[in-house]
Amino acid sequence: MQEDESTEFKESVVDGIKKEVVSFANTRGGTLDDRQILAIHVEEGTNKPYYLAKNGLKPSGVFVRQGASSVPASEEQIRRMIRETGGDCFEKMRSLNQSLTFDSAEKLFKSQNLDFGDTQKRTLGLYDDAGLFTNTALLISEQNPFTIKCAVFSNEEQTEFKDRKEVSGSLFAQLSEVYNYIDRYNNLNSKFEGLHRIDSRDYPESAIREALLNSLVHRDYSYSASTLISIYSDRIEIVSIGGLLQWFSLEDVKMGLSVCRNKNLADIFYRLTLIESYGTGLRKIMNSYSSCEKKPEMLVTQNAFKIILPNKNSAVQKTAESGFITNEELILRYAGAHESFSRPEIDALLKTSPATSNRMLKKLLAENKLLARGNGKALRYFIERR
Repeated sequence: MQEDESTEFKESVVDGIKKEVVSFANTRGGTLDDRQILAIHVEEGTNKPYYLAKNGLKPSGVFVRQGASSVPASEEQIRRMIRETGGDCFEKMRSLNQSLTFDSAEKLFKSQNLDFGDTQKRTLGLYDDAGLFTNTALLISEQNPFTIKCAVFSNEEQTEFKDRKEVSGSLFAQLSEVYNYIDRYNNLNSKFEGLHRIDSRDYPESAIREALLNSLVHRDYSYSASTLISIYSDRIEIVSIGGLLQWFSLEDVKMGLSVCRNKNLADIFYRLTLIESYGTGLRKIMNSYSSCEKKPEMLVTQNAFKIILPNKNSAVQKTAESGFITNEELILRYAGAHESFSRPEIDALLKTSPATSNRMLKKLLAENKLLARGNGKALRYFIERR
């Protein structure tokens, strides 16, 4: 007899024999034989991958047979074994990373007065039948490998960046961070009717929120590509990975029909009151543009879903007779009525964040439309008076 894919000889029983047992169980079974005393028959396992407990579910702990040797399995081989054992539902598969932490999730559950112990984690689908973390757990953990890439473009060719950022971590942390990032570019514009000022944000906050939630809850996480958010002067485009599920069309989705790709994840977001019910998000987006001529667009391919949110103020900003004026013009009007002013005054005037106000003030300084003196909290802005 010779050693081969299903046979391994050992002179004595040592701790390293575990590696051979694992490799046989993960491949086609086999026999361990010391030639004189003992033969251990290992059947091919039905709940792959098997692994060394001390090393975990990773290449250093998962072995397969390669000819007459037991070798570490690649991450792709491990994923394939998980997929073949657990079916095609990504969120229910066993996570390759079993060293997960849940700081963001614990904080959010606590804020909603909800328990987040082992019993709740099991109910929410964070553990599989063997008590190991699933991909649902991975997605809401700090170790979540899926990211969102945000970019602000100054041209249509996507060659000139004004700003960009990649957001990682728990899906809960990503949701908050990306919403705040977009909000920095969601300018406030004002229209005067007589003595009254009517404020209007470029994008309805509810539309941004629902579009982000849709991109997180319904994307296909079996692909590693990032969700993409592109901000232009006249629109925001959000592209998530994964087209519609089989037998569903875009018309079905627009009618409010919904089949959830990630049911466990959707249930968690529902329990945290981040979503209300399936199929209502896109309807809310459309309703937020009910008074606008230009409506949101949805585009679907086999592997991606894109939603385009129009800037409600992009057209009217360029039309003097519309009565709308830009934030920069409001700042200049304010400067004309005051000897000098501080940035917090602009925050209050425009109802914008300090970062947004700073960006507009720097722009006006660069264009020599404003002057400044002082530093830090003593910094004041003014216009040259002749």
